[in-house]
Amino acid sequence: MEVARSKNVDRGRYQRLVGRLIYLSHTRPDIAFAISVVSQYLHSPLEEHLEALYRILRYLKNTPSKGLLFEKNEQRNVEEFTDADYAGLIEDRRSTFGYCTKVWGNLVTWRSKKQSIVARSSTKTEFRALAQGTCELILLKRLLEELKMSMEYLMKLYCNNKASISIAHNPMHHDQTKHV
Repeated sequence: MEVARSKNVDRGRYQRLVGRLIYLSHTRPDIAFAISVVSQYLHSPLEEHLEALYRILRYLKNTPSKGLLFEKNEQRNVEEFTDADYAGLIEDRRSTFGYCTKVWGNLVTWRSKKQSIVARSSTKTEFRALAQGTCELILLKRLLEELKMSMEYLMKLYCNNKASISIAHNPMHHDQTKHV
């Protein structure tokens, strides 16, 4: 059985489109993950990758009201949500993590990135996402302090992996966590 391979497309055109979408993702966090996926094929894009770009463009055309909206509200807290998959991409088995941060109820930072290592467990990928989220919260705390903003509230960090939360609360070295 022969597998049909897509044709290569103009690399320069593909790179320009991805670059423009990266720029646009600064105000459209809803496309961050999709952009991180299509960005992996900048050196040798195929027709299927270009079609994925067109799909993103159609989505943007049909959702012009989505994007960032900053509203004044009385909520005075900082919340961050982290998540990761486990070996989500078949090509290289590396995991993707992401986080988003809300300051006073408004989304201010977000990220979706492929991890640089192949993780041995879902706990490791989630814990790395938790660590990245913690770094982002520390940066935001310092920024708010520099702006003389009141720090009388808690910063909340959310993670949906119980094992990672347990390790964060009790960072002792155990045989079960030596790979993390």
